[in-house]
Amino acid sequence: MWGCRWLLALLALGASAPGGAEEGLRFPSHDGAPRVVSVTALNHREALRSSAVLALLLHRPGGARSEREERVLELAAQVLEDKGVGFGLVDAEKEADTAQKLGKGGGHHGNPYGVLEDPVEFIEGDHELHAFENIEEDPKVIGYFEGEESENFKAFSAAAAEFHPYIPFFATFDPKVARKLTLKLNEIDFYEPFMEEPLTLLTQPHGREEIARFVEEHKRWGPTDPLSPESPTSGSPGGIHIVAFAEEDDPDGFEFLEILKQVARDNTENPKLSIIWIDPEDFPLLIPFWEKTFGIDLSRPQIGVVNVTDADSVWLPMADENDLPDAAELDAWIGAVLEGEVSTESDDGH
Repeated sequence: MWGCRWLLALLALGASAPGGAEEGLRFPSHDGAPRVVSVTALNHREALRSSAVLALLLHRPGGARSEREERVLELAAQVLEDKGVGFGLVDAEKEADTAQKLGKGGGHHGNPYGVLEDPVEFIEGDHELHAFENIEEDPKVIGYFEGEESENFKAFSAAAAEFHPYIPFFATFDPKVARKLTLKLNEIDFYEPFMEEPLTLLTQPHGREEIARFVEEHKRWGPTDPLSPESPTSGSPGGIHIVAFAEEDDPDGFEFLEILKQVARDNTENPKLSIIWIDPEDFPLLIPFWEKTFGIDLSRPQIGVVNVTDADSVWLPMADENDLPDAAELDAWIGAVLEGEVSTESDDGH
């Protein structure tokens, strides 16, 4: 289900660093110029010749999900235009033969990529259940339904399309799987990142609006959608965020994240707490920019308060990699941030 996330990663890796510190954590914004090509049987050879690399998204036109995919592609095309990377859309229904031809490598001037995703993934047995349980760092939604034709599932799927691919939605029709997840029929659970116990949508029946509202109310963590007005990098009261940088594969980064997870679990009832976690290794070309902008060393874990409007920031003092805070120290610092005792306004620099 990672097609559009691949595009977002491509954006972050391929984008030139913003020109000034005032850009902070912001992603580039679309300039309004259309660049994405609708690829058909008549123009696919020309489309392949037009770019050194051509990335194709196989999609079904129509609906909010399709519009979001197109916006993501337009932004990706803008950012990577000077690198010779082009983007195209292939209608999965009308151009099925063209998609099959391109998927088999029809052309010598580009490398086509096809991505066709459903907004809901199905859990049909222990293998899928284990994979679901291993998702810790992302928010996730799961529901138990009679089948794909049930009205409750259709509403669930419609709501999932609004958040796809940034919040994964899962469904099961298997009563054995449902029992292991302690789900009742037509019940929907929302798991916050790093939390073992879910939040349950209590009202029934669930319409698309009720499900979407439920998810919106509780999504405080997880992947950033740079095109959404609800994005952590584009809007919150005051534009102030707690930001943690830590490499999950690094021993110190892993230890720091485990401490951060524990603090998050201890504060799950606090609606004011929201933390953006960034793994620098996912965005190697942005590491020098972030280090210069925030005046920090990303070879070791960092946590701070960032004003995304002007990139002013204050970071938790850590002498070296051996000076990682324990859970109590980190909890106290985050508490001071939430009470306003630590803020970017109280520091003239970074």
